[in-house]
Amino acid sequence: MAQGKRISADIGGDALQAIKDMGAAARLARTSAGDGQAAAAARLGVHVQTIARIESGEPGVAIGHVLGMLALYGIATKLQPPDSGQLAS
Repeated sequence: MAQGKRISADIGGDALQAIKDMGAAARLARTSAGDGQAAAAARLGVHVQTIARIESGEPGVAIGHVLGMLALYGIATKLQPPDSGQLAS
């Protein structure tokens, strides 16, 4: 079984959607910049397959690669912790 499929079984739907949204944003930013996947891979220092995995929203991609690609194309990310009232006791 692929690592991404194993990971997706362990995380919630909201997290999976966030991963897919980040991938879609990365793809849009890359294409808007006029870069192909090979150019993005070279700039980020990863294999072109990693770019494809990021853009498809695969949950098994290293978070550093995802955040690196977003930053490469000027997309800022912000951690939003849950409200203290939502934390499990």
